[in-house]
Amino acid sequence: MTKTMGYRWHLRRLMAERELFQTTDLVPLLAEHGVHLSREQVFRLVTQPPQRLSMDTLAALCAILSCTPGDLIEVIEVRAQVAKPTATGDTGPATAPPTRRTRVRRPGGL
Repeated sequence: MTKTMGYRWHLRRLMAERELFQTTDLVPLLAEHGVHLSREQVFRLVTQPPQRLSMDTLAALCAILSCTPGDLIEVIEVRAQVAKPTATGDTGPATAPPTRRTRVRRPGGL
């Protein structure tokens, strides 16, 4: 098994602990800190772990929620199963799933 790193995003939980239950509550708070995001962008930021996050946005979130980056982002180890090599050292070819022939039958036998 190989060891890869992942993360958990705790923005929603931290907001709830501070009684911020609407994603739109963050829009003006971020703007006060110089971060101007649309309602849709803030919704995605709250409901999905971000793939990219600017340092300005991270700093603003930490200031708004009185937390540290470590409170927002929990780094975790993700275990991934790796294919074992064969005797030739090859991990084997990628094989497509088996195909199945299908016959479409229409009403009336046409």
